[in-house]
Amino acid sequence: MADTFTTRVVDVTTGSSQAVHDLTEACASFLREVARGRDGLLNVFVPHATAGVAVIETGSGSDDDLLAALGDLLPADDRWRHRHGSPGHGRDHVLPAFVAPHATFPVIGGRLELGTWQSVVLVDTNVDNVNRRVRLSFLGG
Repeated sequence: MADTFTTRVVDVTTGSSQAVHDLTEACASFLREVARGRDGLLNVFVPHATAGVAVIETGSGSDDDLLAALGDLLPADDRWRHRHGSPGHGRDHVLPAFVAPHATFPVIGGRLELGTWQSVVLVDTNVDNVNRRVRLSFLGG
């Protein structure tokens, strides 16, 4: 049974355009402080109805490819019944059904266990909300 649970909120400014924001260093920094060499799980949760958490390669164009794919799948136009906010904002409320608002990762020896090219990212297509909160929670023994 795990004997440690620690949680913290990280504030992220995504700006006024859709964004893929890399959270990997924030996760690693949090774990250096709280995991202290222990094994466990890191949960990353975005308490917003219009954002999600994903694992992708960043810096090689994949983040832009993800936003382009989401734009194709969920166009920002007037088809959406949810109509407040900027044009097409209804698609932002559908996003979490495709990019979940949470992800859980293994922590081994106090370190986030990701593949070589994997990064933890916040996916935010909502241009009406530039400030986001991300909850990081470590459960370990």
